Amino acid sequence: MPLTRSLDDATVVITGASSGIGAATAYALARRGAAVVLAARSEPALSRVAQRCRQLGGRALVVPTDVTDPASVQRLADRAAAEFGHLDAWVNNAAVGAVGLFDEIPVAEFRRVLEVNLLGAVHGLRAALPHLAAAGGGVVVNNASVLAEVAMPYQSPYNATKHGLRGLADTVRQELRVTGRGAISICTVLPATIDTPYFRHVANHSGREVLPPPPVYPPEMVAATIVRLLRRPRREAYAGGAARLIGLQWRLAPALAERVLGWYAHRVQFGPGARRDSAGNVFRADADGQREGGWQGRRRQLVRMTAAFGLAAAGTAVGTMAARTRRARTERS
Repeated sequence: MPLTRSLDDATVVITGASSGIGAATAYALARRGAAVVLAARSEPALSRVAQRCRQLGGRALVVPTDVTDPASVQRLADRAAAEFGHLDAWVNNAAVGAVGLFDEIPVAEFRRVLEVNLLGAVHGLRAALPHLAAAGGGVVVNNASVLAEVAMPYQSPYNATKHGLRGLADTVRQELRVTGRGAISICTVLPATIDTPYFRHVANHSGREVLPPPPVYPPEMVAATIVRLLRRPRREAYAGGAARLIGLQWRLAPALAERVLGWYAHRVQFGPGARRDSAGNVFRADADGQREGGWQGRRRQLVRMTAAFGLAAAGTAVGTMAARTRRARTERS
């Protein structure tokens, strides 16, 4: 069900709010008069985002939070409810990543990605649910990425956590429904590649510059999708036409789509420049309050690449239907 309050009277917690999609979502909600509770590791970056939210007409509370610490996340939920009198929605957005071959990514970094992306959402859900129930209902939105449905090479920790996050959301949604707590909605958003600082801050063990695979969409598009989910909850929502098309291909012909997407990502995910191994922001905060990552050049490829994905999806669908027809004829003969 939707929020029990209109957005201009709603209190929304956003993790990973110090840059990228989190900051863009905070601004979108602030424009509607919501009270946003901003959580991330970097207090200076959160303060910059909060200042902008207030300029846009919203109310903002900064709560520095490490989502891997359940006590810290519980304090976040309690402060939000105490400051504004109720908690109506929670956006699990915090995420880090490590790029490289599976067997070359340090185990400590792999574990940290799991702790931030998946366990961070677990801690968020556990802290949010009692407050949402006390408010008479509410919405949780998990930012899971299209990589919750498909997979790309060199992203094994991120892929694993996003697949896990989608499964977690589905399970908790079922449990809330069968235990009479259906007034709380659990939603999953599946964005395509987004123009955020993520690709500059990601841990890198590829030996090359990490680039966002085009087409690259603006973070405001994901923010708008999240706002729509808060107003009209759905199980899942794609953000970006490429995400929808890739998901369709994966469902129609998973083996073929896996090969094509693997080939594509291998070709476009890295730049020519050499890079030393780096843990990026996996263990340290380096957000600066910026929404975008400066990938406008790759964003300009959006129309061309989306059209290519559309043709590929259509070809996959036709090929799959033809294969099924041939099998059916063989079985009848």
